[in-house]
Amino acid sequence: MKTILITGAGGQLGQEFLQLSQTSSHFRFLFANSKDLDITLQSAVTRFFEKHAFQYCVNCAACTAVDKAESEPELACQVNAEGAKNIAEACNLKSIPLIHISTDYVYDNDQNTPFKEGDATNPQSVYARTKLKGDELALKSHPATMIIRTSWVYSSFRHNFVKTMLRLAKEREELSVLFDQIGTPTYARDIAKAILTILQKIENQEVGRAKMRGVYHFSNEGVASWYDFAKAIFDIENIHCKLIPIETKDYPRQAKRPPFSVLNKGKIKAAFGLEIPHWRDSLKECLELLKAERKI
Repeated sequence: MKTILITGAGGQLGQEFLQLSQTSSHFRFLFANSKDLDITLQSAVTRFFEKHAFQYCVNCAACTAVDKAESEPELACQVNAEGAKNIAEACNLKSIPLIHISTDYVYDNDQNTPFKEGDATNPQSVYARTKLKGDELALKSHPATMIIRTSWVYSSFRHNFVKTMLRLAKEREELSVLFDQIGTPTYARDIAKAILTILQKIENQEVGRAKMRGVYHFSNEGVASWYDFAKAIFDIENIHCKLIPIETKDYPRQAKRPPFSVLNKGKIKAAFGLEIPHWRDSLKECLELLKAERKI
């Protein structure tokens, strides 16, 4: 049975892998959070790779605080760019295939059709620039690197938009939410399941290892604004907090977000035969889980 290293194990996606690992019969897992493995130190990464045996690596580690990155660009660069490079170089030395998680925020232009992997990038924030740099360094450092760019990630774990909306709805009678930023809410558990499906198909030789290279997009199906996302949360939970749609100019933040970042998933679906759920269906699943765990 092959072992998968999951870095960034304390984050939303890392926690979803941890949850899925409890029922997995196809893989063993090795989890590393920032205390176990400081990916910003090449020497620490080298020692970790020498100490542990594993056959695949999924790098979920990242500085994802988009606004905070504007005031801490060095830290964002160390983790998102140099950290990705360190992991990729170590994987290259050990001939370990790498899956590196990236973001839709690397795209920003006037198009209104879903972005394909070959479309031009145009990052507009420190977070986006450092993530793109990490993509580039990982691909340059290790040929067997698969970049998965995803969007608007949420989960039953850690802090995210879904949990924030549920909390604020208990505190306020009305909320203002952006309606002019368009993307796709993506359930972290669906990302984790997709990656495990890909690796299982590789192991079963249903798909060649050569396909685990280059940039791919993954998000849930469908399109929404942040307002639509919040409205769906409240509708599903029968919450009667009033939602007010506002424009980005009325809600200034440190980091610029792309107004449109819908991702085309045709490449990953064709390459690996994936079926991807609609975002509303996955949202219902997550909300049901939060209820079962009494988190809402």
